[in-house]
Amino acid sequence: MSLQIIACVKQVPGTAQVEIDPETGTLKRDGALSKLNPYDLFSLEMAISLVERAGGGVRTLTMGPPQAKAALLETVYMGADSGVLVSDRRFAGADVLATAYTLCQAVRLMGPYDLILCGKQTTDGDTAQVGAELAELLGVPCAGNVLSIEPDENRSVTVTVGLDDSVVVQRIPLPCLLSMEGEVNTPRLPSYRRKKALSAEPIRMLTLDDFDDRDESHYGLSGSPTQVERIFPPKKSGGREIFTGSGPELGNKLADILISRKFI
Repeated sequence: MSLQIIACVKQVPGTAQVEIDPETGTLKRDGALSKLNPYDLFSLEMAISLVERAGGGVRTLTMGPPQAKAALLETVYMGADSGVLVSDRRFAGADVLATAYTLCQAVRLMGPYDLILCGKQTTDGDTAQVGAELAELLGVPCAGNVLSIEPDENRSVTVTVGLDDSVVVQRIPLPCLLSMEGEVNTPRLPSYRRKKALSAEPIRMLTLDDFDDRDESHYGLSGSPTQVERIFPPKKSGGREIFTGSGPELGNKLADILISRKFI
């Protein structure tokens, strides 16, 4: 059974030194050093491996500023067939729900699919909510923390799901959305040969004007029911104290400090 797979990826900050917009409380992504979200590499590798075994195709999807096209091109060099970039200033500041709704509109324009794969979470937001919300908006079943995927001839997949204290095996009908656990495989490196062999850029860009729903109040900050009240980088403290002495002396000194600061 061949599979048409959409792999959702995200370009995240490649450094902790990221500027924050004081007005919106969101990260300034334009021009910032970026990389592919590490968790998405595992889901992308799973998508490519499944298609290599069963046949079909892999398309990648991301939402972000124009520079996010670089992340999509990297997925193509790794083995994806093409990518779709959802980019529009009207999408800026979206929370998880507005992001999922935007991706949902894009998926509906991408045509038929059997499987949508997402990474467990992103390293910039760490919410792990977009995949499940996207599945809900699309009306397809989903599973999270997926460790393995085995397709069968009955238009379904058997997946193993890692829980805190057990592993569950589930059979899920297609189409469906699966969020992969981290470190379930070893992602391949981008291929220089694939890069040189491309005769045309396989990236399609979508804006709000391409969507069926063009109501701006459903996207970006306007379509986000949650708002960031305040966000700021942690204060750095370079102060330190050095104590010398025997083990019992240092232990007593440490206890005095903890008591004086009311930690104990």
